[in-house]
Amino acid sequence: MFDEEKIKMEKKIKGNSVKWGIIGVGNVCEVKSAPAMNKIPNSEITAVMRRDIVKCADFAKRHGVPKWYNDVDQLINDPEVNAIYIATPPNVHRELAIKVAKAGKPAYVEKPMARTYKECQDMVDVFSQKKLPLYVAYYRRALPNFLKVKSLIESGEIGKVRIVQVQMIKPVEPDVITFLDDNWRVDPEVSGGGYFFDLASHQLDYLDFLFGPIQEAKGISLNQVGKYQADDMTIASFSFKNNIVGSGTWCFTASNSIAAESITIIGSKGHISFSTFGDPAVTFVSDDATKQVFDFEMPAHIQQPMIAQVVADLLGNGVCVSTGESAARTNLIL
Repeated sequence: MFDEEKIKMEKKIKGNSVKWGIIGVGNVCEVKSAPAMNKIPNSEITAVMRRDIVKCADFAKRHGVPKWYNDVDQLINDPEVNAIYIATPPNVHRELAIKVAKAGKPAYVEKPMARTYKECQDMVDVFSQKKLPLYVAYYRRALPNFLKVKSLIESGEIGKVRIVQVQMIKPVEPDVITFLDDNWRVDPEVSGGGYFFDLASHQLDYLDFLFGPIQEAKGISLNQVGKYQADDMTIASFSFKNNIVGSGTWCFTASNSIAAESITIIGSKGHISFSTFGDPAVTFVSDDATKQVFDFEMPAHIQQPMIAQVVADLLGNGVCVSTGESAARTNLIL
């Protein structure tokens, strides 16, 4: 017999703190992610990089970062940086991740992990060969409302899960991306596949977190409006183990009057419904007509709980639940 409490997790970096280097300090880094790196214990941003050195220096000064570069190799090879956050569009994730792995450093990569499953596998393979961890920013796996859904399912509150229904119906200009200056998300050469790749990736990854890998998936994807090159309509059906089946509709061509976004999980004794991108409340309804609404306050920096997992994993005192392997599965389904 062994004493589990005496088993220590392996530290994955040198030193007693994570010293981040960030590639691509754009909109996502302003509030959602980067500030959290300076608030989590034993974590700090050491250097940032952006091709526009003026904007990079401005970001560094506003966020108290001591060093800034406009050359990615300089940041990756900075000896004071021991972990890299790749916060760029997906078209360069593979190239940058391979550079990071070859430099002997772990990486935290924005989602979607890459444009294709093949690119994801290349990333997973090189980090595996180098015996380095690779994490992906599917941060809903660590947020309290999504953990509550997982807890309700695992405790049997809705009985055996039967059906998962995903719905996202939006107008041609979805409200969830109106803050963007350069909408690269609808250029498949950059993003991999339009709003479906950008938004449905969160939903499908979360379902993987709840039920394990999707076993089979089929769908129809097309461009109805022709405003941009990427498809704007996707309909899908999919299945998990244990005879759990699901369906999804992702429409970015509808009128504002019908706009909706939700996930509903239906079981043998009740159902749960919640939003992926809107109100964080979780609604649970049982067969005896009992209805409970659980409200949650989201962190100011939405990625902070996930980044805290990454830091804990790197320092050998925790586990991160969003890895290159799990994120690659999501790209396969996309």
